[in-house]
Amino acid sequence: MIDVPKGYKQTEAGVIPEDWEVKPIGDLQPFVTSGSRGWAAFYSDYGAPFIRITNLTRGSIYLDMKDLRFVSLPSNNSEGARTQLQDGDVLISITADIGIVGYVSENVLRPAYINQHIALLRFNSSKTNSKFVSYFLVSAKPQKLFRALTDSGAKAGMNLTTVKQVQLALPPTKTEQEAIANALNDVDALIESLAQLITKKRHIKQGAMQELLFPKEGWFKKRLGSTATLKARIGWQGLTTAEYLETGDYYLVTGTDFKGGYIDWNHCPYVEESRYKQDKNIQLRQHDVLVTKDGTIGKVALVNHLDKPATLNSGVFVIRPIDGAFYPVFFYYLLCSNVFSEFLSQLCAGSTINHLYQKDFVTFSYKTPITFEEQTAIATILSDMDTEIAALETKLAKRRSLKQGMMHNLLTGRIRLV
Repeated sequence: MIDVPKGYKQTEAGVIPEDWEVKPIGDLQPFVTSGSRGWAAFYSDYGAPFIRITNLTRGSIYLDMKDLRFVSLPSNNSEGARTQLQDGDVLISITADIGIVGYVSENVLRPAYINQHIALLRFNSSKTNSKFVSYFLVSAKPQKLFRALTDSGAKAGMNLTTVKQVQLALPPTKTEQEAIANALNDVDALIESLAQLITKKRHIKQGAMQELLFPKEGWFKKRLGSTATLKARIGWQGLTTAEYLETGDYYLVTGTDFKGGYIDWNHCPYVEESRYKQDKNIQLRQHDVLVTKDGTIGKVALVNHLDKPATLNSGVFVIRPIDGAFYPVFFYYLLCSNVFSEFLSQLCAGSTINHLYQKDFVTFSYKTPITFEEQTAIATILSDMDTEIAALETKLAKRRSLKQGMMHNLLTGRIRLV
């Protein structure tokens, strides 16, 4: 039995304040419509933005305007008049991936239109704050309904009648709706500014890599097979996925555990001690460089820290220098650059290779600075950039977590903004 605090009540939308109401969208008498088929005839290289499901984003109510289609409509087109967007319109995907929500802000270029996979809701702005509705529709209760509709596999998706039946939990005044929407909008603005900063830092790092790793006069040309050992789990050892453990003392690193050029230890499986000790050649060490050789070949990761013993599955190479032929972290960044991607492109040209063979990989040639100190200096600059980006990504994750907590508290009335 749910414990309902004093001043609150149990409803279809969950536990909410006594002065809040639960109403289906239709009771607010919004204008509700969707696009229709036949827009392909109006596609154009430029013109009015044509909003599709790909322009809606889970986790944000704001439209993603990067991958846009455009349409050019005749002035007397009735379909365009019906589906032309206005400030404050709420959009919901109603086919395939149901329930992705978008809010039409003043930043969206006009005129703009929607296709048949999106429903449009336009509320009376004197009574309802549509941004509040958008935030409510991305909260837990409505999204649970949308997931259930998606999981049902109905080809028809969600019709406009069903859209009108979605339940909203509404504060008693539009002023309180606006206060909640503005608080969540402020957090979204912080999240967006930090995401843009991370993107900028990544672009700066890419530029630095191109400059620092581009061969200079006096750099040595080397061949991987002559300067490094390549080791992987040998097939006859017969390690199967049935042996992967959820907990343990010995990590098993697979290609799917590569994240952002490093190992995502939080999601690594484990293996028994006997499997770890079976092959000393693939017992991982600090600064080992790893490359995937099966499936998506050529993914690169650096072992930048190791808090437990770790070994590899059969889909990953570990690369170690012979007699200090290169500084491993420098070589890692070299493999993250276009030098290695171009090598893979040439290797795969005209074929559908899904395995990186050692006999091919050892032919990889590269150039390094003449001194170990210069390699270390270059690697340190790039590593510092990665550390800064990682710190910003941690901060971004915390802000997103904060937003989820705020949504839960504000959209259920646990915290009132009156």
